[in-house]
Amino acid sequence: MLRARVIPCLLLRNGGLVKTVRFDEARYVGDPINAVRIFNEKEVDELVFLDIGSRAAELGPNFDLLADIASEAFMPFGYGGGVRNIDHVKRLYALGVEKVILNTIAVEQPDIVSQAAGLAGSSGVVVSIDVRRNWMGRYSVCVRGGRTDTKRDPVAHAQEMERLGAGEILLNAIDRDGTMEGFDLALVSRVAEAVSIPVVAAGGAGKLSHLREAVDRGASAAAAGSLFVFHGRHKAVLITYPNYQDLEELFK
Repeated sequence: MLRARVIPCLLLRNGGLVKTVRFDEARYVGDPINAVRIFNEKEVDELVFLDIGSRAAELGPNFDLLADIASEAFMPFGYGGGVRNIDHVKRLYALGVEKVILNTIAVEQPDIVSQAAGLAGSSGVVVSIDVRRNWMGRYSVCVRGGRTDTKRDPVAHAQEMERLGAGEILLNAIDRDGTMEGFDLALVSRVAEAVSIPVVAAGGAGKLSHLREAVDRGASAAAAGSLFVFHGRHKAVLITYPNYQDLEELFK
């Protein structure tokens, strides 16, 4: 059996890489092309790029930057951010993006999920679900970079996205993002049990054992940002990735 996928999740803003904490406090961590080259050498499973900048929100994906990334990346990668219509989806696939990641648009225009699946098959369509937990412990799907609460239950939303043709769910716990304190395992379990498509856990990984915990709770893969870009107590920037043997051992 193949071990679980372990995916660096990289945030783009204005052409650079940043890392956030709870979707805020974006800190610059380097150049995306340089990061891709390092991850090539590390032989990562796949990469995810999410553009959280205002340029993407206003103008759509930065296709020039994505063309450069596609020409450098030796591994499959997914992209999300500023995708507003099916033409954007077509251009992303044409550039070599293997997985188009839909978030806000999947809530506002859910038909785009089916349209995208019709272009490239379900395996090329990922719906990213950003979830906030309120003081009562209730989960709610948020869009527009976590700023707008849709009042939707993440389980019901994930089930609808699967029905529309999504091949994968990227499940991000906003309250855990960048904290390095571990995934929201209750959220992972709840969504993974409710759908038959793969769920990628995101938000909170701070050590390798956290990745295993998410998989043990039903995730098919685990994504992380801080874990792969920061090193040590003072969070010096060091882009890294575990070696193959360590991952094999982790998921035995």
